[in-house]
Amino acid sequence: MAEGGDTDLEGTVAWREVLAETEGRLSAAGLPAREARWIVDEASGATSAADLDGLATVRGMARHDAMVERRLAGEPLQYVLGRWAFRTLDLMVDRRVLIPRPETEVVAGLALLEVDRRAAGRPDGGGDPVLVADLGTGSGAIGLSVAAERVGTRVWCVDASADAVAVARANCVGLGRPAQRVVVSEGSWFDGLPAELAGRLDVVVSNPPYVAPDDPLPVEVVDWEPDMALFSPDDDALGAGTSALRTLVDGAPGWLAPGGALVLEMAPDQTGAMATHAEATGYVDVAVHPDLAGRDRALVARRPA
Repeated sequence: MAEGGDTDLEGTVAWREVLAETEGRLSAAGLPAREARWIVDEASGATSAADLDGLATVRGMARHDAMVERRLAGEPLQYVLGRWAFRTLDLMVDRRVLIPRPETEVVAGLALLEVDRRAAGRPDGGGDPVLVADLGTGSGAIGLSVAAERVGTRVWCVDASADAVAVARANCVGLGRPAQRVVVSEGSWFDGLPAELAGRLDVVVSNPPYVAPDDPLPVEVVDWEPDMALFSPDDDALGAGTSALRTLVDGAPGWLAPGGALVLEMAPDQTGAMATHAEATGYVDVAVHPDLAGRDRALVARRPA
């Protein structure tokens, strides 16, 4: 044994063998065998396939076994690992926030396009930062991506959940220098923003709750992810699960600068009603955009210039 309890298990077990055994356990439980690689890499610190030839340690195996048991109990892989990739970021995630998903990466990309449009429209390329608010930020995935990928921005990440704010702040700390341009605050939608931003924001972006309370969801989602971030009451005029979406569409004009944009994630069957409502509310250039699977997923609407 190595000093401090970090051992190679008497030199008998390589991480590659552990991987094969873990794949078998997950497959037998009806889970994807490929998840074993994420678990083994996390436990061993492996960064390449060659690292799996190294010998397992007591500490690493204890971490591995704990993660496998949590996964077999039904906990989502992202929470088991405690982190997940989103665009260029490696985000801390746990049960306090939604798991970042590819659909939301598309929404972040649309927000970045609006940031670029606003930056290009500055007189003589102006030096004023593009002001962005990510409402219902959760882990901070969208807002922190904007700050990390566009140096000419200032970003406010807002959430009504104190638990989510704590996660977003932790992820902000891990952002490095771009964190200097980010404010993370607690509040319900626009209430979490400083009053002086009214009428000045270039982009308001959100992945709000948009699932109706009686909509069926996979057990792995409904049993583990926070209800507050998933479910929204119905709106009688606009349909199931659209209450939060309507709050954002109705409230954003008072916070957007002329020509600023609202970018929202929603369910495919909500996009038509929300686009119509946005146009009736006075937005222009209203457009619905697909996700990576080709399903309508996001709404972009602009305040008239």
